[in-house]
Amino acid sequence: MSMMDIHLEVFEGPLDLLLYLVKKNNMDIYDIKISEITGEYLAYLDVMKELNLEVAGEFLVMASTLMQIKAKMLLPKQQAPEGEEEGEDPRAGLIHQLEEYQKFKTASKVLEERFVKYRDVFYRGSPVFSVEDKVLDAEFAAIIEAVRRAFEKLPDKKEIAGENFPIESRMEKIMNLLSGKEWVLLDEVFENETKKLAIITCFLAMLELIKQRKIIVSQDDAFKEVRIYPRKEEHN
Repeated sequence: MSMMDIHLEVFEGPLDLLLYLVKKNNMDIYDIKISEITGEYLAYLDVMKELNLEVAGEFLVMASTLMQIKAKMLLPKQQAPEGEEEGEDPRAGLIHQLEEYQKFKTASKVLEERFVKYRDVFYRGSPVFSVEDKVLDAEFAAIIEAVRRAFEKLPDKKEIAGENFPIESRMEKIMNLLSGKEWVLLDEVFENETKKLAIITCFLAMLELIKQRKIIVSQDDAFKEVRIYPRKEEHN
């Protein structure tokens, strides 16, 4: 199964990931610690590659941009001649992009909330339509972070060639974890796995269950834990 068969609407691009990291680390958008953010950004890309997610060129371009900014900030500051202003902050362009993206994202959130509020209100003469339940309502970066935590807990980082972890077994594992429960944490899905390939298979299993509309993956608030809920069957 190709993971690209599953559309992840919340995965919007490198600015989305950067803004997530800035907020997660309680940084001021106008005073970003470039060295720290660059390290975390590259670590997230590494996890994405481990999961065989196609890393679009724009993510690699942003990685290059971050490393260039980091290199410039490591250079000693030159004293500006009297009467002249110091050179522009190397982060200025990136800060402007994040500022504009944050405005866009805030506006999108307001529109989405209004849509949810009024989607069941129909005016006379308007067509009646139904909206499918949202099965993935979480920051994709938070999902990647959970995978990263699971990788870091592995007792043995080496993989043995030929080991097989059927996706069906991990799909069954997730459904068994949910049996009789309202929800489970995403981190619980990766518990007791001792191989990186097994964790990747758990990730794939979660995506397949989302695709089959058997589970709902949700995050109550920004930067809170990601939860998996069993999707209730619809009855006519």
